[in-house]
Amino acid sequence: MLAASAAAMTAAPVGAEQPDLRGSINAVRYRAVPESGDRKNRNLQQMIDQAARENAPVFLPPGTYRISNLTLPDNTRITGVAGATRIVYTGEGHLFAAENVGRIELSNLVIDGSNRLLADYAGGLVQLTGVGEVLIDNCEIVGSRKHALQLERCGGRIERSTISGAGQSGIYAVESAGLEISGNTVSDCGNGGILVHRWKKAEDGTVVSGNRVFNIRANDGGTGENGNGINIFRADGVTVTNNQISDCAFTAVRANSGSNILISNNQCRRSGETAIYVEFEFVGAVVSGNVIDGAANGISIANFDQGGRLASVTGNVIRNLTLKGPYKHEVGFGIGIAAEADTLVSGNVIEDAPRWGLQIGWGPYLRNVVVNGNVVRKSPVGCAVSVAEGAGSAVITDNIFQEMGKGAVMGFEWEKQVSDELADNNSRYKQLTVERNRIS
Repeated sequence: MLAASAAAMTAAPVGAEQPDLRGSINAVRYRAVPESGDRKNRNLQQMIDQAARENAPVFLPPGTYRISNLTLPDNTRITGVAGATRIVYTGEGHLFAAENVGRIELSNLVIDGSNRLLADYAGGLVQLTGVGEVLIDNCEIVGSRKHALQLERCGGRIERSTISGAGQSGIYAVESAGLEISGNTVSDCGNGGILVHRWKKAEDGTVVSGNRVFNIRANDGGTGENGNGINIFRADGVTVTNNQISDCAFTAVRANSGSNILISNNQCRRSGETAIYVEFEFVGAVVSGNVIDGAANGISIANFDQGGRLASVTGNVIRNLTLKGPYKHEVGFGIGIAAEADTLVSGNVIEDAPRWGLQIGWGPYLRNVVVNGNVVRKSPVGCAVSVAEGAGSAVITDNIFQEMGKGAVMGFEWEKQVSDELADNNSRYKQLTVERNRIS
């Protein structure tokens, strides 16, 4: 029966049932045909090895290939028919792996982990380590018990692919070198969407753009380690732009200890915690042009106590926040924008922040914050500025505050309000300049 199937496929005219990929090595030649079972792993491995030696692509015709434990040599190029060529993991190890090679390409494949266990050594269904140029294009990667795609020390592109149902994250990229992650859909993952990490803080340069990320859970719990749509950790020089991110258990875009971060023009909807978080040991961040609708907090530029400073937060629209978060927080939730050190907060629009529209400083952690030209509507307090002992300077000018419950600009020592309205008279606090604000 298998021989008859192979003969029929070989005899099929080009362009009828089986497309021709010029110069490719065809699976039928090696009897690595659909539904052949794990026993044909050796045939498929031989075909991949031979094609790599000849610098030729491998073409897998439509069908289901049940395999496991494939090792990809340098210059592997595997392509199929989008949505029709299915590679299904049979368990007991890994599916695809490559290490310390120059180039790997996977395109037009459905890669299905079948929710089978991966070996302890396998971090992802597709695991690539030390690959200079990765190209994963127009693939579907589904049903991994761990990460769907794990890349360590890799460059290249992951694009136009659909990744879903991973037990951990959809894409885990660590120690990358000029990686681009663009135009993908990542959804229904257990602990994260797209993760760009480094073992030690250093230049990374990954670009994450134009992706759709949604339904990201935090199955392993925590206070922000999990449950993020796009998570940057210790990676400097990362760009996160033009992504659509929704329904994440914690944060849409979270940058932890990543300097020179650009987060712009993202749509962030229904975040369980802070929609955009820049925290801990960072120096340099631009957060601009984002739309946030639904979150516990809008934007937080935090952790001056850990060296976090130097940011620009401009042109963002933030609305429909809530007092409820996924854990108890010392500052609390329901805050539009929070900033602490060496930061410009300008030209933002905040509506329906149920605690504070703006939080400027926390206790003594305030230095050189300029708050200018913002619109804040429908909050109990428009701008809560720290006047605790040791707090530094802030300039709060030319903002519009409308429908404030308690006041427009008020001084706080930690969570305690200690002043009356400061919008028109701040002579009590010499470190503050509060001028030309409009209250209605």
